[in-house]
Amino acid sequence: MRVAVFSTKPYDREFLTAANAAAGHDLIFLEPRLTAQTARLAEGSDAVCAFVNDDLCAEVLDQLAGAGVRVAALRSAGFNNVDVAAANKLGLTVVRVPEYSPHAVAEHTVGLMLALNRKIHRAHNRVREHNFALTGLLGFDLHGRTVGIVGTGRIGICVAQIMAGFGCRVLASDPYPNDAAVAAGVEYVPLERLLAESHIVTLHCPLTPDTWHLIDAERIPLLHEGAMLINTGRGALVDTRAVIDGLKSGRIGYLGLDVYEEESDLFFEDRSERVLGDDDFARLTTFPNVLITGHQAFFTEDGLRNIAATTIGSLTAIDQAGPEAVPTPARVC
Repeated sequence: MRVAVFSTKPYDREFLTAANAAAGHDLIFLEPRLTAQTARLAEGSDAVCAFVNDDLCAEVLDQLAGAGVRVAALRSAGFNNVDVAAANKLGLTVVRVPEYSPHAVAEHTVGLMLALNRKIHRAHNRVREHNFALTGLLGFDLHGRTVGIVGTGRIGICVAQIMAGFGCRVLASDPYPNDAAVAAGVEYVPLERLLAESHIVTLHCPLTPDTWHLIDAERIPLLHEGAMLINTGRGALVDTRAVIDGLKSGRIGYLGLDVYEEESDLFFEDRSERVLGDDDFARLTTFPNVLITGHQAFFTEDGLRNIAATTIGSLTAIDQAGPEAVPTPARVC
């Protein structure tokens, strides 16, 4: 199968090439993002391989289908960037990586919590300048605090287990309660109660029309005063401007982000020599109690290896036996 791999970085090439050694697909590595302007680069390919900020809207999918593409393989668990209805109409098969390394994202999530609480990023900068003063670096014990987890899929459960190990009380909100979470000591409560009682709120739900701006101007006042908000899920789960207002008012005492709702024009590229045109993102970086990483929670050797293996495995299954050969969780349509 000839596969056009969009948004290629050196690590994508390394891990996909290794996973493809036995499968023998013809991988065409392309640096540009998949958009309506770049879709023509897939001409002659049987499949495209896309990442989180590639655009698989109806217009792009129509171009791909017209170019002979019949499969879109996502190197991600989420598929909010895909017009699934359009893909079905065009007869395109969409596959994803439903589970690559929930531990990677969960551990990064907890890393953000620890860094924000103990102000490790600020302490590091001070010590580099030979400033060993502790004033302004005061944190709190996680033990005994309440952590609220929104979304208890594989990643959410991993976070729950880690936080239970810290001795935290763990609350969760999810329309589909998970027995594994309950076994880990999680108490399911309505979202409004979770926001009010949690010292730390962390988001691990998929981005859908129902969860878009889940944390907005109406819900931020429900947060525990000075709460920590962590988002390693999808950027648009939070309303950025409302969060900025929450930081200014003090309702949000700490903010940790690995995703951003307008990240497609920022993340995964070196923009250090440019002036950022995104005023909201620039404003976020001015707060001393905000820590942002550039969508790297998935970025471990284990995670990349599993993403590549699952992606190549899905392509091989489709090539040999058709879309039905791919397990349902990995097959979107």
